[in-house]
Amino acid sequence: MGLSFAESGRSTLGMEWELALVDRQTGDLRSVAEHILEASRADVPGLGDDDEHPYVKQELLLNTIELITDVCHSVDEGVAQLRQTAQKVMKHCDPLDVDLYSQGSHPFSPPTTQPVTDKERYNELIRRTQWWGRQMVIYGVHVHVGLDDIRFAMPAVNALCNYNAHFLALSCSSPFWSGEDTGYASNRSLMFQQLPTAGQSYQFDQWSGFERAVADLEHTGVISDVTEVRWDVRAVPRLGTVEMRICDGVATLEEFGAIAAFTQCLVHDTVKHLEAGGTVTSMPPWYIKENKWRAARYGMDAIIIRNSAGDEELVTESLTRELQRLEPVAEELGCASELRYLEQMIASGAGYQRQTQVAEAHDGDLRQVVLDSAARTRASIFG
Repeated sequence: MGLSFAESGRSTLGMEWELALVDRQTGDLRSVAEHILEASRADVPGLGDDDEHPYVKQELLLNTIELITDVCHSVDEGVAQLRQTAQKVMKHCDPLDVDLYSQGSHPFSPPTTQPVTDKERYNELIRRTQWWGRQMVIYGVHVHVGLDDIRFAMPAVNALCNYNAHFLALSCSSPFWSGEDTGYASNRSLMFQQLPTAGQSYQFDQWSGFERAVADLEHTGVISDVTEVRWDVRAVPRLGTVEMRICDGVATLEEFGAIAAFTQCLVHDTVKHLEAGGTVTSMPPWYIKENKWRAARYGMDAIIIRNSAGDEELVTESLTRELQRLEPVAEELGCASELRYLEQMIASGAGYQRQTQVAEAHDGDLRQVVLDSAARTRASIFG
């Protein structure tokens, strides 16, 4: 059976922000998601006990929630929705002395001791993946961009794969793992790809190739349905979108808005190029894989492979050139200021660099790393 692709407005947006719940005094993870979810549901008139909140979602671990948006027509609309939802959530965090925290990983809490949400899909994930599944104390940001024609879905995925290293370098924020300095800018991205169907995207020229892959995965029991395909970039048939998923968590809505603008501009530009008779040239998968590793290891200092010929360039130089190229696209979409914020992110450094600096300034005290990031998030939400 084929996969139908939902109707979606061109270049519309959906944004998803994964957030840990941390103690304001110690920075420890707090497994109080069920309390936050229940209190948030009570804010919405007419919701039953078994109904989900439309914008505050359950996650794998009891220390985590996810905030999502409606379908939005601009980046600033999406950011405003997330800010409004986060402010309401913080109202329920305050009495618990809990803050919201979003970086790629928690720097010191032991992953295997974190309670899992008691839901069959999560329990089955842990049963199947065992040790790797119990390591998933990770947080990311996801951006959906709407496509109004199924023909654009696979080319859009393939185009975004060329920029995996750019997105990861900008968001790298998981240098510490269970109290240890890993030497990687993004340990999260390498941990997450150990799960079945997570990690590097498979690429197809036509939608039919993606359909066959999903059918094979279902037939052999790798997945139950297409939602369990968790690639770094993926098409989402039920929403009619392409989704960028490679990024580590980011502390502020300003950073998230910049990443969303970059995603939206790249997809919109790809569709216009295709409509004008152009094609998408995707790098060989071995280059895409190597670029992801380089970005995970070196972050903003990664020297990436930028084309099929194997030419190399510092990722920040490539980003600067792309921002100039996409400037007219951003003006058309109304996200020019958000896209320009990437320049500030390049200049001020990524999350892993801030974490390292904070740790060094406090004699290696990783509690201060969490508290610093949580303070940035709070200031962004209420700023």
